[in-house]
Amino acid sequence: MPHTPDLEEIFGTWPYQPLVEEIADFAIFHLDARGMIVSWNSGAQRIFGFTFDEIVGQPNALLFTLEDRAAGVPKDELERAAAGGRVEDSRWYLRNNGARFFASGTITALYGSSGELLGFAKIARDDTERKRIEEALRISEAQYRIVAETASDAIISIDENSTVLFVNTAAERIFGHTTSEMLGRSLTMLMPEYLREVHRAGFHRYMATGVRHLNWDHVEVTGLRGDGQEFPVELSFGEFNGPEGRIFIGIARDISERKRSEAEREQLLENEKEARHQAEEANRSKDTFLATVSHELRTPLNAILGWANILRNSAADPSLADRALATIERNAKAQAQLIDDLLDMSRIITGQMRLNFKALSVSETIRSALNAVAPDAVARSIHILTNFGAENDTVFGDASRLQQVVWNLLSNAIKFTPEGGTIDVSTSEDGAHLVVSVRDSGIGIDPEFLPYVFDRFSQADAVTTRRHGGLGLGLSIVRQLVELHGGKVSAESEGENLGSAFTVTLPLAKVEGGREADSDVETPSSAVSDQGFVSDLGGVHVLVVEDEADSRELIGVILEKHGSTVTAVSSAEEALAALRDSVPDIIVSDIGMPGVDGYSLIRSIRELPDHTKARIPAVALTAYASAVDKEQAISSGFDAHVAKPVEPLDLARVVSALANGSAAKR
Repeated sequence: MPHTPDLEEIFGTWPYQPLVEEIADFAIFHLDARGMIVSWNSGAQRIFGFTFDEIVGQPNALLFTLEDRAAGVPKDELERAAAGGRVEDSRWYLRNNGARFFASGTITALYGSSGELLGFAKIARDDTERKRIEEALRISEAQYRIVAETASDAIISIDENSTVLFVNTAAERIFGHTTSEMLGRSLTMLMPEYLREVHRAGFHRYMATGVRHLNWDHVEVTGLRGDGQEFPVELSFGEFNGPEGRIFIGIARDISERKRSEAEREQLLENEKEARHQAEEANRSKDTFLATVSHELRTPLNAILGWANILRNSAADPSLADRALATIERNAKAQAQLIDDLLDMSRIITGQMRLNFKALSVSETIRSALNAVAPDAVARSIHILTNFGAENDTVFGDASRLQQVVWNLLSNAIKFTPEGGTIDVSTSEDGAHLVVSVRDSGIGIDPEFLPYVFDRFSQADAVTTRRHGGLGLGLSIVRQLVELHGGKVSAESEGENLGSAFTVTLPLAKVEGGREADSDVETPSSAVSDQGFVSDLGGVHVLVVEDEADSRELIGVILEKHGSTVTAVSSAEEALAALRDSVPDIIVSDIGMPGVDGYSLIRSIRELPDHTKARIPAVALTAYASAVDKEQAISSGFDAHVAKPVEPLDLARVVSALANGSAAKR
């Protein structure tokens, strides 16, 4: 595959480098593979006269003379570049106003990683003035003076004592002195004070020995304007023997703009390098995170499968069975929590997290979270102290999500606090904000890790040497949920083994007229959870639709245990066939099934001509558990959405509520 050079590489290998470096403003532009102009720098605009908006999207041929267009030069130039990689070019071109000018440069073919031709990069310099100056010098001194006066660069001649003999108009403009101010004065007047002695010593040494202390073909120095401002200058020198001694002629160009462009380009390259480094770090963090996910999901699965195998192969032992079941249940819940954390983070990242805002008491939310973590705290002899000092602790928020925030902070504190330690939970008011603090006497946070404690893919422990489990998503979810509530969360720690403190700040609510404002509408599944639960499902006929045999059997056992009659089928087709023979009181269906999914099934049922069958209450019991999945299930025709894994009692409660409600209607 041909090598794809960048602009710096083109500069470095251009055979006309000395000539190119004598001027400051290059035309640099790019063409696509068809020869259409796609970029245009300021140098190109100055040289060719076209603005960016005028030229981008136009064919490259627009820049060539009419004679070259007729001869097919533009197309031939691209073909030669595509075949050879790079073509050197010197010819006459047209400016925007129709004027002709001579330019030299290169056109380089650019290839993609697969060898495809992406386009071309063209670099050109305006050689018109230089050619005119050279011609003028060869013809006569008079013509030289005419050209010098029309040049855009400063032209200065000095004698053997470095005394200025001639300056052109451009020198007045560039250096900010009049001609009379410069003539007869030392050239050092155009230099900063700290360079003057360097020039004198070097110039005298050259006059005595012929040894140059500078490259006369090209040198960059610092000039001094009449107002005292320093600026970068590009110089070229030449000498000849005049009637009264040697004469030195210098061409000076103000390269301030070029230096600014180079600095900007360097900064862009540095920014790109930093962005690439950050991307590489992010990829490494993701790899570490995925390894952690694999470890954390496999760990409870190992306990579940191991104890299940022990139960299967051991003689009946009630104490062993209780221990095994307790372990299986605990690890299954731990794995479900890991999956919930992953789903929550996915919802937050994709903007699909739905919050049901109500006016609520944060202290009540904290108490609910405390009740949830109390068993873990007691098991480790950790003392949790509370101080609800805020007189007003009402905020607008989603109660379950704020409880999740507090639960995560408390669970984190318990995890990292040694046995016998303490955790302080407090609330206070700070103006229009409520402050919730969770402070522990645990292992603390390394100061180097503290800035990253809320990041998704950052963890203080290495993957294979971590002392504490989890995916490291809990605190990231905390930050995201708090920010969705318009608040902030911060972490503090004096260092390792000095404890840590997490502070959540939430805006206090202003409730007008004692009414609560809902920002979201509850779906039927959340509504039925608040209804009274009838534990006896005797006489309730449930049609269960589940393609996975183990899950189908489990659902049937749960419902039959509560007294219902269950008809279990493995597909949507079997469900529709069962409905032709009988009318169940309620349908419990999976969503993800081969062939016809649960969404299509419920739509088919709702379209049945038999109104009684078409209005059978239905529950979507599925592992598709996001807010979007819930909305899709309800909009498709389900009356409730329950996410797997489900607690048996919760499933029975939902089925009972819907079955009784539908029975009352019929």
